[in-house]
Amino acid sequence: MTTLLTTTDVARLVARLGLPTVMRRMADYIAADFRRWDAFEKCARLASHSDVGVIELMPIADAREYSFKYVNGHPKNTREGLPTVMAFGVLADVDTGRPSLVSELTLTTAIRTAATSALAARHLARPGSRRMALIGNGAQGEFQALAFHYLLGIDEIRLYDVDPAATDKLVAHLSAVPGLRLVRCASTREAVRGADIVTTVTADKTNATILTPDMVEPGMHINGVGGDCPGKTELAAGVLAMADVFVEFEPQTRIEGDLQQMPADFAVTELWRVLAGRSVGRVDEQQVTVFDSVGFALEDYAALRLLRDCAAELGLGAPAGLIPDLADPKDLYGHLMQDAAGLRKAA
Repeated sequence: MTTLLTTTDVARLVARLGLPTVMRRMADYIAADFRRWDAFEKCARLASHSDVGVIELMPIADAREYSFKYVNGHPKNTREGLPTVMAFGVLADVDTGRPSLVSELTLTTAIRTAATSALAARHLARPGSRRMALIGNGAQGEFQALAFHYLLGIDEIRLYDVDPAATDKLVAHLSAVPGLRLVRCASTREAVRGADIVTTVTADKTNATILTPDMVEPGMHINGVGGDCPGKTELAAGVLAMADVFVEFEPQTRIEGDLQQMPADFAVTELWRVLAGRSVGRVDEQQVTVFDSVGFALEDYAALRLLRDCAAELGLGAPAGLIPDLADPKDLYGHLMQDAAGLRKAA
């Protein structure tokens, strides 16, 4: 049977388990799969670009399971009543090819992206970090703020967005979160001043410079989330040059991340190496670190595993009816005729 999880199912899952629990479990699943890095067949995502956005396919597999995510990125969509990012994913058995799960991944991607950000910061930010600047307060803003609050203990979020309505939205949603102080700022420079962590999560498909070297203070950890396709950046090249840079999958990040600005021999460290204990993350209080996050298929694989397990625990989801139930697996035509006959009788 193939299980289908809709956006309603995922919302119910979060409501029943609680968002803090879902984010913690998501981070744990992602970390566990990153530590199995060598077990996966990996590639950069396949992208079809247009003047207004991108549609991507993100596949990955180990010896047991295969997954892919279909996802778009169209910044203009909000003007047309659609989310900038929409996604769904599939988890399948390698031995048979049977899809075991088809799920929405629009809501889930926001959770998994935030959980990955917090997971990386756990190893790259200064211990005891409590203040974060959040530049870009749109669709993913609340998820990033809550992940850092729940998973890292961040208790002050300094907010800036070029659209004040986006900040209004975030404040309205999170103002009642216990132990979380929200501070509106008039500029990026004001927001990042004195921050332990800076998260940039802007949507415009352009070579922007949201953060410049003169804004970076010793010991900062920079979580660059918004730069995720060719021609789209958030960090000035000088910010990367002054930092130790960590990425998910280097071949993909060199094409899509802020790293696309740097020469081919610019050294970076893949995050899995830190999680597996093969490389070090932060080494001292003064070190500037950057997580150049573009999103990688392994994170979606982990997210789909988590959804499958939680849905089974909670009794959520419905049969998708994607695969015909055949008495004789060689008689596909007979199944078609049987269903056609049943429809004629019903009519």
